[in-house]
Amino acid sequence: RGRPAAMEAREPLRDVRGALRAVLARLREGEPGEGREPFELPRFWDALGQTFQVTSQEATKLSLAFSRPPLPSAEDCRKLSEDVQNAILAVATVYYWLPKGQGTTLRKMVRDVTTEVVEGMIQLTDTILNAPVESLSQEQLISTGGVWEACEQVSNLPRDNQAAVVSALAACLGVVKDAVEEMEQALVEGQDPYGDIMEDEELGFRGNRDTYWSEADRQLLSSCMGLMKASKACLKKVLAAVKAHGKADSPEQIAQLDDLADIANEISPSVDELALSMYPPVNPLAVRLNAAKLASVLKKVLEITKASHVCPPLEEDWVQFLTGAVDHNMNKVKNFTQGQL
Repeated sequence: RGRPAAMEAREPLRDVRGALRAVLARLREGEPGEGREPFELPRFWDALGQTFQVTSQEATKLSLAFSRPPLPSAEDCRKLSEDVQNAILAVATVYYWLPKGQGTTLRKMVRDVTTEVVEGMIQLTDTILNAPVESLSQEQLISTGGVWEACEQVSNLPRDNQAAVVSALAACLGVVKDAVEEMEQALVEGQDPYGDIMEDEELGFRGNRDTYWSEADRQLLSSCMGLMKASKACLKKVLAAVKAHGKADSPEQIAQLDDLADIANEISPSVDELALSMYPPVNPLAVRLNAAKLASVLKKVLEITKASHVCPPLEEDWVQFLTGAVDHNMNKVKNFTQGQL
C-alpha cells in the first residue's frame, strides 16, 4: 500500500541517476578544455579536496534518509537529489580545471579517481532505487562505503606530474619484477620431467616436446631472461632518476616525464608477451619476434631518458651500460634462432 508513495518520493533520484550517468560518459570520453587561466596547483588541490569531502557527506545524508522509516517526502527527496547532483557536478567541474599542460600522467590519475567517485554515487542511487522497503540493506551500506572510499583517495593522489610519473613507474616495476620471478621459477622447476626415464625403446626417442625444454631451448631462453632482467634494471634506474632529478616546473619537463611514462608503460606487456612465448613447446621464431619487440621498447626508454632532464651527465653511464646489455642479449637471441629463418 505504501509502495506508490515510496516510488513517488524516489522519482527525483531517477533524474539524478540520469544526470550522473551523463557526467560519467563525459568524463570517460572527454578531453576537458584547457582549464582556466591562470592555473594554480595548490588552489586546484584545495578545491578538489573540498568537492570530494562534500560528495562524501551528501552520500551519507542520502543513505541515512533512505535507511529507516519514515521515507523522505517528495520535497525532501528533491532537495537531497539536488544536493547530490550539485556535489558531483562540482567534482567534475574542478577536475576540468586541470589543464593538459600539467601532465597527462597526472590528469589520468585524477580522472580515474574522479570517475570512481561518480560511479560510486550512481551505484548508491541504484541501490536505493532498487531497494524494496524502507530498510538499510547490506548493498546500501556497501555502496555508501564505496563512495567514502573513492572520496578518500583524493588524499593519496600525486600532487604534480613528477610524483605521478614516479607512481606510474613504480607500478610498472612491480609488475615486471613479478614476471621475472615467475619465469625464473618456471625455468628452475622446468627440468625435463621425464629425464629419469630411459628413452622409449620402440621409438628410439621421446617425442614429447610439449612438456619440457630442450638444451637448445634453454640456451635461447637464458638470453631472453637476460632481456627480462634488463627490463627490470631499466625501470629501476629510470625510476631512481625521475625521483632524483625529475621536475615538473616547465612545460618541457612535464612533457618529457609524460613521454617517459608512456613508453615505460609498454615494457610490462612486452615482457608478458615474451614470457608467454617462452613456455614449451617453444617456437623460436615467436620468441625472436617478442624479444625484438621488447628490445626495441627498452632502447626507446633509454633514448628518451638520455634526452630528458632526468639524465644529467652522471646518469649517462648506466644508460650506456643497459643499452649494451639489451644489444648483447638480443644478438644472442638472433644467433640462436638464425637457423630458423
